[in-house]
Amino acid sequence: MRTTFGLGLTLACILAAAPVATAQSGTDPIAPKRVQWSFQGSFGHYDRASLQRGFQVYKEVCSACHSLNLVSFHSLSEPGGPGFTEAQMKAIAASYKIPADPNDKGDIFDDKGNRLMRAGTPADHFPPPFANEQAARAANNGSLPPDQSVLVKAREGGTDYVYSICSGYGQTPPAGFKVTAGKYYNPYFDGWNISMPQPVSDSSVTYSDGTKATIDQECRDAATFLTWAAEPKMEERKHLGFEVILFLLLLSGLLYLSYRRIWRDMH
Repeated sequence: MRTTFGLGLTLACILAAAPVATAQSGTDPIAPKRVQWSFQGSFGHYDRASLQRGFQVYKEVCSACHSLNLVSFHSLSEPGGPGFTEAQMKAIAASYKIPADPNDKGDIFDDKGNRLMRAGTPADHFPPPFANEQAARAANNGSLPPDQSVLVKAREGGTDYVYSICSGYGQTPPAGFKVTAGKYYNPYFDGWNISMPQPVSDSSVTYSDGTKATIDQECRDAATFLTWAAEPKMEERKHLGFEVILFLLLLSGLLYLSYRRIWRDMH
């Protein structure tokens, strides 16, 4: 009797606790929006125009806070990339300032204490917007903006997640949810309170190709560019995979014909 009562009491406690657990998980991020991308599937490829627009969004908006440490300038003109010409790539690289090596006196600072800088070259990587983590946190209310080089690969949901976060602002929080001071409501972010303010708005950039710069378009282009940054050899990998499969099919056919020829007189 006591055992039955104990089991019943335990079950009652579990059932009573269930609504509490549900309430605590109420700020789990909602599933990312599902978007059709040109690079999806075995024969997918990057949209060059979107890549170039996405680079423009990164350079004019995202690079104010986010680094792209693993991406070098020369990759902008390589096969499988955004499709910039070599001259365009070199001009882009030269527009960035890179910390210079020590001069002939061994100095890395000028007489005013400023770091010696030089124009970027194709071999350089994109320079970070802040000198170090402390400077980055100081400029962002204690939060550290993540490097975007492999952000798409590092987040569950990949490209859809990046696009959803970018375009997920401007919604009304549900009743009872409190937006923390200094944070912003975004239901696609874990906990719904995100440190990053809305990154883009209509006409945040003026696209050089004349495309209308809506929030949706800017987020799509930025997500496409960051997907390429995380996987610049995707098209080459897919082409190689197709060639390997074709080779294996031909090899299988030749092996089958060889088998038939060798064993036809044995039956």
